[in-house]
Amino acid sequence: MFAEFFDSPTRIQELHDGQDGHLLEGFAQELCRAGYAEITARRHIRAAEHLIHWIHRKGKSIAALDEKIIEEFVQHLNRCRCPRYGRTHRRDLRKGARLFLRYIRFADLVTTRVVVEQVVADPDLLISFCAWMRQQRGTCDATLYNYSLHLRDLLRDLGEDPAKFIAQDLRQFILDTSQRCGWAAAKKCTTAVRMFLRFLIADGKCATGLEASVPILAHWRLSSLPRYLQSDEVERVIASCDPAKPAGKRDRAILLLLARLGLRAGDIVQLRLGDLDWKEAGIYVSGKGRRQTLLPLTQEIGDAIASYIRDGRPPTTMDALFIRSRAPFRALANHCAVSMIVAQAMRRAGVTCPSRGAAHVLRHSVASSMLRHGASLQEIAGVLRHRSTTTTEIYAKVDVAALRQISQPWPEVKSC
Repeated sequence: MFAEFFDSPTRIQELHDGQDGHLLEGFAQELCRAGYAEITARRHIRAAEHLIHWIHRKGKSIAALDEKIIEEFVQHLNRCRCPRYGRTHRRDLRKGARLFLRYIRFADLVTTRVVVEQVVADPDLLISFCAWMRQQRGTCDATLYNYSLHLRDLLRDLGEDPAKFIAQDLRQFILDTSQRCGWAAAKKCTTAVRMFLRFLIADGKCATGLEASVPILAHWRLSSLPRYLQSDEVERVIASCDPAKPAGKRDRAILLLLARLGLRAGDIVQLRLGDLDWKEAGIYVSGKGRRQTLLPLTQEIGDAIASYIRDGRPPTTMDALFIRSRAPFRALANHCAVSMIVAQAMRRAGVTCPSRGAAHVLRHSVASSMLRHGASLQEIAGVLRHRSTTTTEIYAKVDVAALRQISQPWPEVKSC
């Protein structure tokens, strides 16, 4: 496998015959499988070779390799005088050493393991609640994880005996939580507590009607304005991608899906190769609530995706549509990765992002552009896949021309 990264037969033989050459051979094979570029893989193999040399010189064994030894090795690099290893960037050596540690752990070649903090088991009530929610309501694990964050605090503060829960303590818990976080997080807390109490009531573990004691947090709908970009700014952001590079092909396809179809960042992460229906010119999108919708695959978007799959997508067995542009090649981690791609494109285009969540700004831009071109709220709701047009009503506030026609003059002031 060394021949994949080294041309010199002498160098390849040196690696084979060196200390723990079989480990380096396996490490090189893993780097090749993960899709690392030749120059990067050579750098990581060199770091692993340096680490092995240093460990044996210290009289230690590879079997004892752990994070502590890796940190000692990194400190050694400040004053390294190891023959034949010269001066290499410390960050590259640290990364290569950590990758080598991960490889030998995965191959079960070390006796030490990662030191894991003792995890306190969730209370039985919380475990039963999660099981009930999955069975009765089909709640996904991500939602239950968010609920659990607040319910652990509730059980810690109020105790694990639901028979002792009283309305005053529940309201105080909600108020304390709302003072520590924003409205959205506090709303999740009230929802979690209310659902938890309904579970306890259904199970006969607390007083009936106690869920009504959970207060409703004040929030004025449509009090804010959606942040969006003008049409020319959106086009500049899309044009900032370099179609000659694999990453540019990927980013352009992602931006077109966001800016033309109004997809959410999470929708992009969930897309799979099988979601593309080339024959019917459609793309299946699984949005909130795992509802699958068939959206039109326009010529522009289809060409961009096809170009990425044909010439930009790294060779991998994963079925995710969009893959990291650098090794290890795997699916985009989460919606934050998509927002980072959009934010970088905005910086390249010299466009200022008007709010957090750059990917969602493009979704708002789709709705605002449709409204300016005469689309109805029902049509916008259909494109954005809103279950109710009440969710779409906020976009009516950005149609200044239409609002000016129905606006009433301020008392004692002449109409404009």
